[in-house]
Amino acid sequence: MANQIHCEKHPTFSTIALLGRPRGDNTLQMHKNLFQWLLERGYEVLVEQAVGELLDIPKSHLASLDEIGCKAQLGIVIGGDGNMLGRARTLAKYHVSLIGINRGNLGFLTDIDPKNAYAQLAKVLEKGEYFEEERFLLDIFIERNGQTEYVGCAINEVVIHPEKIAHMMDFHVYINDKFSFSQRSDGLIISTPTGSTAYCLSAGGPIMTPDLNAIALVPMYPHTLSSRPLVIDGDSKISIRFADYTRTPLEVGCDSQMSVTLTANDVLHVQKSACRLRLLHLNGYNYYNVLSTKLGWFKNKN
Repeated sequence: MANQIHCEKHPTFSTIALLGRPRGDNTLQMHKNLFQWLLERGYEVLVEQAVGELLDIPKSHLASLDEIGCKAQLGIVIGGDGNMLGRARTLAKYHVSLIGINRGNLGFLTDIDPKNAYAQLAKVLEKGEYFEEERFLLDIFIERNGQTEYVGCAINEVVIHPEKIAHMMDFHVYINDKFSFSQRSDGLIISTPTGSTAYCLSAGGPIMTPDLNAIALVPMYPHTLSSRPLVIDGDSKISIRFADYTRTPLEVGCDSQMSVTLTANDVLHVQKSACRLRLLHLNGYNYYNVLSTKLGWFKNKN
């Protein structure tokens, strides 16, 4: 039996959830170790069900994402940004704070170093040495046959494109119900500041700092040389209508993790969600240092 470790817990968190599964990690050793580490410190610990079953965690500690949302105050996501995105879209509506241990590639959202994870988590849980940052999400609605249906939400971006590769689409963009522009392209990216360093960046869009109240509209391979990314107020409502002669099935995707099929008769509406991603960072976190490291913006030493 492990020795009980007595420490002063930060009063904000009493129930903590372990979430995510790094790609290619068959041992899940960090999950095992962190589960025990938190129990020894007196926390109630929940483990995402699919991962907990692989580890033979007692059923009393297993929970679905919705159950975690109702019971936990903090979620520790082990993995890359994709793991964070998948869990955060559900947990944002429950106001659960999240912190990430980076076991992926980039780690814009999961910034705890796995080599120093326990020391850094101790600073958060025992000393309260952290700050919370809120990131907004986008809600997606489809207007079809006079009825408007909620599709889902996106933390990074909403992408509209033809289902078939190398097909173009004609569409019209309205901002706050006012016509803005028409375009013929392979698709359109509607990005939050969080997503500006994801697909948006790859498509030539602007990098937006997380504190901006802004949305970027970035065309994908537009059929004109004059097309440029457009940044608008974050409280804007964006509506997309498609050309009547469109025959190719269309698709709208959220964070490259979920998608829904559209027809030319549908109208797509995108706007800021009332939900927020509550992301914890250690004191001393610097977004510009993250950009410099991840994107290779190294200082000239000459």
